Amino acid sequence: QEAKPVTVKTYSPGTDSQPQFTVSGIVTAENTAIVSTRIMGYVEKVYVKPGDKVSKGQLLVTINNTDIMARKSQAQAALAEAQAAATNAERDYERYGRLYEQNSVSKKELENMELHRTSIRSKVQMAGEALKEVSNMLTYTRITAPFTGVVTQKTIDEGSMASPGAPLLTIEQTGQLNVNISVPEHLIASVKTGEEATVEIKALNRSFTGTISEVSPSATMTGGQYA
Repeated sequence: QEAKPVTVKTYSPGTDSQPQFTVSGIVTAENTAIVSTRIMGYVEKVYVKPGDKVSKGQLLVTINNTDIMARKSQAQAALAEAQAAATNAERDYERYGRLYEQNSVSKKELENMELHRTSIRSKVQMAGEALKEVSNMLTYTRITAPFTGVVTQKTIDEGSMASPGAPLLTIEQTGQLNVNISVPEHLIASVKTGEEATVEIKALNRSFTGTISEVSPSATMTGGQYA
């Protein structure tokens, strides 16, 4: 008996070089700044609190600057004194120059006046640099936001002593976000920079498409997990 042909669908098997897998991660801001100061002093005012949005350059914290203002006044006085001495030394040198042309003073005396003028000019420069240094220190008493973002942590209160390098605030930049994940060693070969990945945020019940931007080449300090 003649049988009817059976309709079939063919499939060509292949090798999936990029297996899919799921790992957990943490959403972080692309830029996070731990704001601190380079001087020691009492905190006069904290203008922000966690959750506040701030703009680049916005004033965040002020530190008492009474001592630095006194040093600035001293530096200004020293600069004014050095400039007056420089003006006097310039006039003396010109006077000795005319006397030397008239053979009224020796060349040695003229050279001494030139050395004195050079020395006073150096003192003017030193006084100017000292004033610039104090002025730069004053900027550290007014802590401003390095970029537009959100204050996420405040580690100091008004009246507390601020120390050089000690954290005052933490600011996270708004906009671009990163997802930091740990990939096991047996899967890291499947991860390449530039590839897309689906990011599921359970708290929002939403999915996004992200791009792998960095892959750590070492897992020495992470127990076989690659960042």
